[in-house]
Amino acid sequence: MSAHSRIPGHAASFKQEGKQVAGDATTSRPMEDLMRLGYVVRGLVYGVIGVLALQVALGRGGALSDTQGAIAAMGQTPFGSLLLYVVLVGLLGYALWSVVRAVLDPQHQGTDAKGIVARVGNAVSGISYGLLAYATYGLITAGASAARNGAQGAQTQQTTASILSNSWGPWAVGLAGVIVIGIGLSHVVRGLNPEFKRQFQAYALSSSERKWIDRLGRFGTAARGVVFTLIGLFLFLAAYHHDPRQAQGIDGVLTVLLHQPSGPWLLGIVALGLIAFGIYSAMSGYWLRLKR
Repeated sequence: MSAHSRIPGHAASFKQEGKQVAGDATTSRPMEDLMRLGYVVRGLVYGVIGVLALQVALGRGGALSDTQGAIAAMGQTPFGSLLLYVVLVGLLGYALWSVVRAVLDPQHQGTDAKGIVARVGNAVSGISYGLLAYATYGLITAGASAARNGAQGAQTQQTTASILSNSWGPWAVGLAGVIVIGIGLSHVVRGLNPEFKRQFQAYALSSSERKWIDRLGRFGTAARGVVFTLIGLFLFLAAYHHDPRQAQGIDGVLTVLLHQPSGPWLLGIVALGLIAFGIYSAMSGYWLRLKR
C-alpha cells in the first residue's frame, strides 16, 4: 500500500478517535454534574423572575426583573455571596453544555434542517449564558459589568441601535426578530403538545410524579415561549420603525403585559408559568442522566 493511500485511512482513523475522546469527555461524570448544576441554576433564575413578577401582579411589592436582575436579587439574600459562586459555576456549566450540544451533538439531533436549527439555538444559548456568567462574575468582584436589573433591555437596545445605524441594519434586526419569534412559538407549541418531550429519563420517576412534572414542564415551556415571542416581536417592530427603543428584554415584556387590559391577570399567569419552568428545569437537573 502506497503512502498516499494510507494517508486518508490514517486521517479517518484520527477523526474517529477524536470523536470518541470528545464523546467520552461529553458523557463523563464531571461533565454530567456540571450540566445538571446548570439546569438547576437556570431554574433558579427563572423561578426568581417568576416570583418577583407574581408579587407585582398581586400588588405585594416585588419587581419586574430580567435574568441579570434575578441574579442581583439572589446576591442580596442571606448567604448571597456564596450563592453567587454557585450560580456562576452553574451558568458556566450550562453555557458549556449548550456549546457541546451545538458542536458535538451528544443528543443526536442530526444534521437535517430541524437538527441544525436546534444546534444553532444551542450555540446561541451557550453564548447568552456565557455572557450572563460574565455579568455574575462582575457582581461578585464588584466590576463595572456587574449584573443588574434592566441590563438585558438596555444592552438589547444599545446593540439594536448600533446595528440599525448601518444600511443593512433594519434587515438584520428584523431577521433576528423573526428568528426569536420562531423560537418562542416553537416553545409554545412544544408546551401545548400532549407528547411533551421530557428533559430527564422517566425511569427515575413514578407515574404520578411524571404526570405532574410533565404538567409543570408544559406550562412553563409555553409561558417562556410567550415571553420569547414577545421579545422577538418587539425586536421586529424596532427594525420596522427604525427605533431601537422598542426592543425589550424580559422585564420590558413583563411590563407591557402588566399595562394591558386585565394586565395583572396576564402577568400573574405568565409569572406562574415562569415559576413552573424554574421548578421543571431544577428538577431536570436533579433527575437528568446522560446516555453513555
